[in-house]
Amino acid sequence: MNWQTISIRLLISIVMSGIIGYEREYHSRPAGVRTHMMVCIGATIIAMIQEQVSLDAINFAIENPEISSVVRYDKTRIIAQVVSGVGFLGAGTIMVQKRSVYGLTTAATIWAVAALGIAIGLGYYDIGLGGFIGVMVTLNIIRNFIHIPVVKKLKISYTDREKTQQLLKEYFKDRNIKVRNINFYVTTENKVKLFNSIYDLEFRDDKSIQEVIEDISNYENIVNIRMIKV
Repeated sequence: MNWQTISIRLLISIVMSGIIGYEREYHSRPAGVRTHMMVCIGATIIAMIQEQVSLDAINFAIENPEISSVVRYDKTRIIAQVVSGVGFLGAGTIMVQKRSVYGLTTAATIWAVAALGIAIGLGYYDIGLGGFIGVMVTLNIIRNFIHIPVVKKLKISYTDREKTQQLLKEYFKDRNIKVRNINFYVTTENKVKLFNSIYDLEFRDDKSIQEVIEDISNYENIVNIRMIKV
C-alpha cells in the first residue's frame, strides 16, 4: 500500500465524514464535524492496517511455501472490534430526560460513519460512496416525506366554559390538529372559577406547537396556557 493510496482513502473519509458531521452540528446535535471526522479517519486507518496485515501474511506465505500451511489471517478480526467499539462512543451521545430519549440518530450516524471508514479503508469506494449517499438521504431528504406525529399535552385555563371550549374545538379542527384525549377540572382563584382542560394533541412538528400556544393565548377568555412535559 503506497502513500498515494493511503492519502486518497484518508481524504475521501475526511470529506464524507465532514459533510455528515456538518449536518449534525448544523442541527445542534451532540456530535459534530470533528467527532465524525475522527471516527471515520480512525476506522479508515484501522481498516488499512487490517488490509496491510493480510497482504503481509499472504506475501510471507508466498515467500515461505514450506510453512504456508500454518499461516493464518483473518481480514475481519480487527474490523469486528471497530464495529462493536464504536457503539460505546455512540452511547455517549444518547441522553435520557424523563421519558424522552435524545441523540439516537447521532449515535447511529457515528456508527454508520465508522462503517464508511472501514469501506474506504479497505478500498471499497463504491460501497463507501453508496453508503454516504444513503446516510445523507436518510438525514435530510427522508424527513421531508415521512412525518412522525408529535404528541404534546397542553394545559389551558379559561373563564367562559362553553364559549372557550367551542372556540378551541373549532381551532383544532380548522388546523387539522388531532385531539387524542381531554381531561377537565375546575379550580377557584381569588374567588373566580377557572375551567382547566388538559389536551393531548397530535402535531406534525414542534414548530406547530409554538404557533398554537401563541394563537390560543390571544383568545379573550384564556387565563393561562402552557405545555406540560410528560
